[in-house]
Amino acid sequence: MTSASRKRLGLVLLALVFAAPLLAAIVLNAIGWRPAGTRNYGELVTPPQDLTGAPFVLANGAPLAWKDADWSWTIFALAGPDCAQQCLARIDELRRARLSLNQNAHRVRVVVLDATLPPDTLAALAPVQAAQDRGGQLGGLRPVAPDTVAAAFADPHGFLVLRYAAGYDGSKLRKDLARLVKG
Repeated sequence: MTSASRKRLGLVLLALVFAAPLLAAIVLNAIGWRPAGTRNYGELVTPPQDLTGAPFVLANGAPLAWKDADWSWTIFALAGPDCAQQCLARIDELRRARLSLNQNAHRVRVVVLDATLPPDTLAALAPVQAAQDRGGQLGGLRPVAPDTVAAAFADPHGFLVLRYAAGYDGSKLRKDLARLVKG
């Protein structure tokens, strides 16, 4: 084997070392394989649900704006029937999860989809906003048990991406929120 042939063989082997992972990824994607585990704790909404056309109306009568420079992510608190002490505590937990993001807290808003909450209760939970889901877009995610709350995340473009059933672990929700906002 000549010196030139050895150099070419070395170059081909080097190219194969770098191309092998790419080729393996293409083949695995083509056959539909996906990793079993993910890093998120919430349930991924697949495909993401477009909420931009949904008529969400805030308590002041204004529509919920998706193209707002101040907000990036929206946490929907979906209150079940008869929102009482436990329900309000879960909404406050979402508010505190937002505040725990420190300098990134302004990139998240918490919206409660429950028109029955009294204004003084909402004032105590500021900056939580109340809204109505007039189109029923998120009605299927709302818990049926009284005094419970489910949660859902919408991205800055208005797509529902993660959901949490009633009884979710607040610390895991907080971890997902931190990954989404910082990422």
